[in-house]
Amino acid sequence: MEDNLVALEAVLGALDVPLVRATSGEEAMKALLRQEFALILLDVLMPGMDGFQTASHIKRLDQTKDVPIIFLTGAESANDAGYAFRGYATGAADYLTKPFDPWVLRTKVSVFLDLHHKNRQLRRLLEDERGRLAAFADRLDAVESALSDDSADLAHRVDEMAHTLRELSEELHGY
Repeated sequence: MEDNLVALEAVLGALDVPLVRATSGEEAMKALLRQEFALILLDVLMPGMDGFQTASHIKRLDQTKDVPIIFLTGAESANDAGYAFRGYATGAADYLTKPFDPWVLRTKVSVFLDLHHKNRQLRRLLEDERGRLAAFADRLDAVESALSDDSADLAHRVDEMAHTLRELSEELHGY
């Protein structure tokens, strides 16, 4: 509903982050496929796909499966304990009922924004570390080649070290 979207934008506007508005689950899915999001605020009751269906689609896609979802719902559906269960079962990180405290919502959103920022930093550091490990493995390969003529035993030891480095690099790749 337009009034709800305007209220959310007013509450979250102070965070000084771009907000993307969607008036249906289908519209939300299109937006999610176009850009990266730190967090999704999702109403349970929407035209077309409801919030639970939309969340299920979001969590099935590799591109969006890790984006946290906070469900928002009106007081009339909040009394249905099954709604909260369904929300968490579809992968929601939180479930709030309207009317919600604007300070609480802004604080929760801030926490998720901070986590998103820190995760991006960690990914960059991990990529840098992988690059350094690959460069070191390449240098070891070069040393091994140079030594292969001089000493087979020494070359074997260097080869083992290079193999260990590659294994470590691949383990890091899984994170």
